[in-house]
Amino acid sequence: MHRRADEIPAPEAPTLTLGRAARDFLARDDLDGGTVRSYGQTLRRLRLSLGEELPLDSLTAGQVARVFRTAWGEAAAATWNRHRSAVRSFCAWASLEDLAAGLDRRAATPNRTETIDAARLDALWNLPGVPLRELTLWRLLHESTAGVTTVLSLNVEDLDLDDRRARAGGGWVSWRSGTARLLPRLLAGRTRGPLFLADRRPGPARAPTPADLCPETGRGRLSYERAEYLFKRATKPLDPAGHGYTLRQLKPRG
Repeated sequence: MHRRADEIPAPEAPTLTLGRAARDFLARDDLDGGTVRSYGQTLRRLRLSLGEELPLDSLTAGQVARVFRTAWGEAAAATWNRHRSAVRSFCAWASLEDLAAGLDRRAATPNRTETIDAARLDALWNLPGVPLRELTLWRLLHESTAGVTTVLSLNVEDLDLDDRRARAGGGWVSWRSGTARLLPRLLAGRTRGPLFLADRRPGPARAPTPADLCPETGRGRLSYERAEYLFKRATKPLDPAGHGYTLRQLKPRG
């Protein structure tokens, strides 16, 4: 019996998949909420494109490069470099070869972002059929002059509606009357969780971190990519070039 027992092969260790490794990486205690959101966007795109069950040891730099070209090939240098840094951090944590080896760091170009002029802003505020979430986000970005990432990171419990401001990191995001009229309707009685929510609840494979999940509705935080896409699509009719504007162009002149 001992001989037969010795002949039984030992069970193989479970294969570490891309999905499992990404979840473990993002669950670390040494990452703050902003870093988790940033890294999570990069790894979510890799998981969606390459599959949750892809064995981690079969992931190649070529596969990562193809995902980057498809998802962020035309992105600004800062966006491209941010996702590239996330991949390199993931590789260091997982003791993988540098999967960003085929991704050159992009040089930042001078900021030539043009703001949307007053006439087109007026047309934007009066576009028919714009959902309340989008209109509130656009107004808040314009009136506060805060960055898009900062505004999307706001939580309901951080709002001070009476003083028209919200705590954001070590400072404040303030707004004016246009946003003040919209915010109570957007909150609809919610008292905590992300201010700007995604359209629907996330599936099991895309579960956000607790900080990015609304405990009252079960929906996750609206992503930068989705917010940008919706704004560009909505503003195509207003843009003489027909491309649509970016959320950064909502900052007032000066």
